[in-house]
Amino acid sequence: MLLIRHAQSEWNLRFGRTRIDAGPADPVLTPAGREQAGSAAALLAELPIRTIVASPYRRCLETAVLIAERTGAPVRVDALVRERCAFSCDRGSPPALLARLWPELAFGHLEESWWGRAIESQPSIRRRAAAFRDQARTWPDQERTLVVTHWGFLRALTGLEVGNGTMVSYDPVSGAARKEAVVPA
Repeated sequence: MLLIRHAQSEWNLRFGRTRIDAGPADPVLTPAGREQAGSAAALLAELPIRTIVASPYRRCLETAVLIAERTGAPVRVDALVRERCAFSCDRGSPPALLARLWPELAFGHLEESWWGRAIESQPSIRRRAAAFRDQARTWPDQERTLVVTHWGFLRALTGLEVGNGTMVSYDPVSGAARKEAVVPA
């Protein structure tokens, strides 16, 4: 299985410059982030990706859809791989808005406030990562699955801290993970 941290978002750009959380909520990709996602898509087009699992945040959905356009793999939205609710960017968008933006994707299974209401504790995100690992172990095509997710979730799942556009190979059976590629923004 491959994991990728979403491409650069407006929040990543602002926070990276100032280290101040000044918003926005559920940010979109920057122009550089869209290029970064396109570059990731070009790399992934050479691999037999059959399924893309994406967090419901707009930055992940944009990244996933750009990759899906190139690979032909369908995108499945799963809130289990969402970010840890801690910053302004971690307030998501309601499913009805997401469905208007991406009518080709299914959002009906999401709760109205799927992102949570309070800061998620480290034990909580580790339990969520463990639940994902338990599910992913049973997927028949896990080696052909790409998961588009976030820094916090990747860290809880693999122990790795990765930048935007970084790809990680992950074995949900053993838990082994390693950085594979970094797509520049």
